[in-house]
Amino acid sequence: MHLSSFNLSDLLLSLWRGVLDHNKDDPPSEWPWAVLTGETWDLHGQDVAAATRYLPGSFDRPPRNIAEKINSGYKAWEYLLYLYGLAPALLYGILPTPYYIHFCRLVRAMRIVQQHNIKKQDIITAHELLVSFAHDFEVLYYQRRVDRIHFVRQSIHALLHLAPEIFRIGPPICSSQWTMERTIGNLGQEIRQPSNPYANLSQRGLLRCQVNALISMIPEQSIGASTTSTTMDLDGYLPRGSIQLENGYVLLRAQDQIRSMQGCEALAFATYLAGQHQFHPSSNAADWCPQIARWARLRLPNGQIARSRWKEILKPLDKIRVSRNVKFVNDHQMFFGEVYYYFRCKIREQICTLVMVSVYSSPDPTLYADSAETVLACKYGGDSSLIVIDFTSVISVVGMVPRKFSCLDVEGDWHYVVEKPGLDLACLGGTFSDNDSE
Repeated sequence: MHLSSFNLSDLLLSLWRGVLDHNKDDPPSEWPWAVLTGETWDLHGQDVAAATRYLPGSFDRPPRNIAEKINSGYKAWEYLLYLYGLAPALLYGILPTPYYIHFCRLVRAMRIVQQHNIKKQDIITAHELLVSFAHDFEVLYYQRRVDRIHFVRQSIHALLHLAPEIFRIGPPICSSQWTMERTIGNLGQEIRQPSNPYANLSQRGLLRCQVNALISMIPEQSIGASTTSTTMDLDGYLPRGSIQLENGYVLLRAQDQIRSMQGCEALAFATYLAGQHQFHPSSNAADWCPQIARWARLRLPNGQIARSRWKEILKPLDKIRVSRNVKFVNDHQMFFGEVYYYFRCKIREQICTLVMVSVYSSPDPTLYADSAETVLACKYGGDSSLIVIDFTSVISVVGMVPRKFSCLDVEGDWHYVVEKPGLDLACLGGTFSDNDSE
């Protein structure tokens, strides 16, 4: 927890801002990496704050303006989202190329080790990246100079042990201090006797243990167990009007009145029917306008709620955290898209739940390579790239933050992907299968 958030962030930002302790003969003005100073630092903080509205609510606390709040209780989660989510895109073109590539290698490795499910080959890749990062840190920053030996903190050395420990005790996110901090916060909220808080706290902890023991012995009698399980019957604990789907998905209101599809939507639906069900609704597809009732939200097995453009665009952008962009699988390939809405229909006597989604373009390959595979910049397609997919194709909710990149055409509506730390990463190097998380 502290290594990936506070420790590395403090070291790298202190170097990039030129505020790290230094010898009088080694002024920061001569450091080629000290670029986050003056107006550049202020603009960088504004870019961080501007990204908030595009990070879904399921991402929890978004990073604030780091230029203003870095000394005002910047939280570990804020550092995590900033360093491994926003910084690779925001520092492109600002941090000199050798230092930028060096940083992106760290980001790629840390994104891997922060997952709950990690493949063996990915652990090996992460270890190679972290070893390379630690070595190159000494070459680029420390430069084997005695007066800079304090640059090489313990956090740099600790990275060398991070990946090997996964084979011994599992993913770090499952044994890190996040769990302890969460428990401390929950128990602290339950204290109701300020005159004798420690005795009260011990009793609350004892009660927690007793409840957990009962849940383990009789799980089917536990409301708490049922509300968190994706394999048990949840009908008794769902919001009014919602529909329990298979595989842990839940369709949630709001629900629209019956309406006709737009022309581009009907064409996407017809293409889906022809491709997936070999069903051609009409000889003249241009005149075919099916009637459907739109749904606004879909709860995923990971607990995230994917919303829809239909409802979100009705609210001011500064009043929402955009949660309609999703990562999904189509034809065994990974894509990102903006959900327009969800709907249900009967196809060959079977009721199907489908998603109308606008697909973003494939990530720009040049920027993807220049950033050590950490920046996925996609162009927004809108109505021209609509497709229909099955609800089970939706994997997670992602952030799509708009940004102009110097290496991309300025006319394009470019967005870069931000995924929530801990969730499985997008795999762009090949096909996707159900076994990829093993």
